[in-house]
Amino acid sequence: MESAQGLLNNIPNINESNFDTHALAVFQYQVAHNFVYKSYLNFLGVNILNINTIKKIPFLPISFFKNHVVKTNEWEPQKVFESSGTSGVKTSKHLVKNVKFYHSNAKRLFEIEFGKIGEAHILALLPSYLERNNSSLVSMVQFFIQESNSTHSGFYLHNLEQLANKLVKLKTDTKKVILFGVTFALLQLAEKYELDLSHVILIETGGMKGRREEVTREKLYGILRSKLNLTHIYSEYGMTELLSQAYGRNAIFAAPETMKILIREVSDPFSVAPVGRTGGINVIDLANVHTCSFIETQDLGRLNTDGTFEVLGRFDNSELRGCNLLVS
Repeated sequence: MESAQGLLNNIPNINESNFDTHALAVFQYQVAHNFVYKSYLNFLGVNILNINTIKKIPFLPISFFKNHVVKTNEWEPQKVFESSGTSGVKTSKHLVKNVKFYHSNAKRLFEIEFGKIGEAHILALLPSYLERNNSSLVSMVQFFIQESNSTHSGFYLHNLEQLANKLVKLKTDTKKVILFGVTFALLQLAEKYELDLSHVILIETGGMKGRREEVTREKLYGILRSKLNLTHIYSEYGMTELLSQAYGRNAIFAAPETMKILIREVSDPFSVAPVGRTGGINVIDLANVHTCSFIETQDLGRLNTDGTFEVLGRFDNSELRGCNLLVS
């Protein structure tokens, strides 16, 4: 059985052809050393010896991150990421053993999609996230801002005018301009200004955070294209409990090589749904070596024939999550 460090060292070499082999190795490691996950599998009566394909792996319900300390082996966290939530709602906590690894993995995935961070200005309109001090998204974007080595990069809280002026000023700059934005703040920007941001790559992080009425993604994109002339609109699929992110244009996501999406049947969480059918999203994130790589989310989605996936909403009986993407 490989060590945690050995499994992490394998990550840059993972591809479609060897993903399943690596995933099964991580599964065996976590079954042996993750008390919460092992206890859950024992409760289900799972025979570990029968798990010889990833489709047979039981996924840990994401709610366990609210009520248990989910980690593989014993170690002290450098950071604890916490999900957003309404008042009185218990939030998820993801213990991070190595923040440097989280940042480097996030940077690697980001640069595969958008190019080198050092060749871009990174701006962030994330007021609701900035109001918390334990957001994984803020930690990631803050690292990107530092890595960009640009005096123009930075966070914006409620100073929309300053952001608008900065975005316009950068129109003639030779570097890419990348804006991370939470949905309700982007709508505020679009309502207050009419700008030509055709040069900007937008990465919307979803969510109204209870600030205003939810809108469909189609309506959101229509407003952003009409008022801000945004043509490069991407979304991010990530969450507190994951160390990896998937990015997608027009809300169609491609999972990175170290992540795989499986869709479970709504009526049977232990059955895999066929391509094209809506069901619950299960995520394998091989970067989660120190916690749990096999997570049953409360998101609804479907896989497409080309391997991409879509997020279509959430189960009716689940709470709204801070990084929940809008229903298409």
